[in-house]
Amino acid sequence: MDKTSKQTIIGEALPNIPWEERPSDARHPRVVWRSARNPIIPRDLIPSSNSIFNSAVVPFEGQFAGVFRCDNRARRMVLHAGRSVDGIDWEIDHDMIEFVPEPGDERCAEIATFEYGYDPRVCWIEDRYYVTWCNGYHGPTIGMGYTYDFKTFYQLENSYLPYNRNGVLFPRKIKGHYAMLSRPSDRGHTPFGDMFYSESPDLCYWGRHRHVMSPTRGWQSTKIGAGPNPIETTEGWLLIYHGVLTSCNGFVYSAGAALLDLDEPWKVIYRTEPYLWSPQEPYECVGDVPNVAFPCAALTDAETGRIAIYYGGADTVVCLAYTQVDELIDFVKQNSRV
Repeated sequence: MDKTSKQTIIGEALPNIPWEERPSDARHPRVVWRSARNPIIPRDLIPSSNSIFNSAVVPFEGQFAGVFRCDNRARRMVLHAGRSVDGIDWEIDHDMIEFVPEPGDERCAEIATFEYGYDPRVCWIEDRYYVTWCNGYHGPTIGMGYTYDFKTFYQLENSYLPYNRNGVLFPRKIKGHYAMLSRPSDRGHTPFGDMFYSESPDLCYWGRHRHVMSPTRGWQSTKIGAGPNPIETTEGWLLIYHGVLTSCNGFVYSAGAALLDLDEPWKVIYRTEPYLWSPQEPYECVGDVPNVAFPCAALTDAETGRIAIYYGGADTVVCLAYTQVDELIDFVKQNSRV
């Protein structure tokens, strides 16, 4: 399906996107398949790390760069920058990111004391790479910053009051405004788990909040949250998200997908009832938090329709999965129950 697939991704070609063909010996062919090299980043890639997972990757200067959640051996949740030639073999900085206040806005220094940071996303918008993460500020909220080179990182104001998680930017303005998905929560692991849309004229003041979707049944019955930045397609915004069920053995995190309206993204057109993939491999089931497959980033190639999805396994390692956009959109449409 490479050269002949419909051009449904709205974006740029990425000829060096990480890619592995679907295994031919799969017992039940899936719309999403795992990398045979998983986990691609082990928990101890850098000397200080207890685990590396739930991290964000983007194309950068013909190669790849990213922001990685590296929980250290004191079990402090911190963020590190990293670079890769091929998107699979990574070099991650040994020192955590030290955010500096945005030039001209010294008031950001008032919130710059770093308590913790986790589950980052990275999104290219216009002329820079924006970073969002779950930031510790009297409880979890959505921190925001940006970088041009993955060496110097500038911090902006927190987007929302505590408590909030899974702040995920859209890769372009919508009707002249920046747009973000998030999941308001509480101090713990949230007894409620709805996804909301918000917009901002300046990345400082956020409003016009709109409900997107709620937990439903089965694998997404406890809570849901946006995963990678939404992918713009001719069919709508393709959103890969995580859903959680509460089992007799605790939470189980799986991945699904939805299509959102291009002009009014709080309107859900289609939403998968079955999951795309769930924790089944040892590196997804065994680790610091068992039974977690947590998507956080996606690379896309508009020419071939290929999508490479980075996800965290068992809150311990970084893994990789693949899909074709046409197949994924067809799956969402054919297995939707909004």
